[in-house]
Amino acid sequence: MIVQSESPENIQDIRDLITLAFTGAEHSDGSEASIVDGLRADGALSVSIVAINADEVVGHVAFSPVSIEGVGAGFYGLGPLAVHPSYQRGGIGTKLVRAGLLRLQSLSAAGCVVLGDPDYYSRFGFKCDPALRFPDVPEEYFQCLDFSSAPRHGVVMYHKAFYGK
Repeated sequence: MIVQSESPENIQDIRDLITLAFTGAEHSDGSEASIVDGLRADGALSVSIVAINADEVVGHVAFSPVSIEGVGAGFYGLGPLAVHPSYQRGGIGTKLVRAGLLRLQSLSAAGCVVLGDPDYYSRFGFKCDPALRFPDVPEEYFQCLDFSSAPRHGVVMYHKAFYGK
């Protein structure tokens, strides 16, 4: 298994993987591949990492800048995270997330937020932070991981690609 930054030849495989991984997922509206395409097109796909097994892209994670109260604060959003159904629950997602978080730290990021399963993301140090809010989502599903002690509070907004714009 190789974990590395995406390359141009991975783009269609990433799109196909994301579509497959989210097909039938309860929390999905089917837009995840379009989100990644939109981030890439706008130059907002800050970190994009793939897991490759025998020349097949079997996992992908994206990180993009978020704003807090309308201002860039050095924070990034994790997602989407996709693993091929045949490889799920085998540690690929964990490897991708850890590699991405290390990359963010090398970029001097202030922190990272994620909208997702608190049990899964807490293993990486994510936790609920009442100072940061994401509208219309139960508090426990929106979590933060700080890389610095920079003060911040308010409503977090993801890139417009997440909102279908």
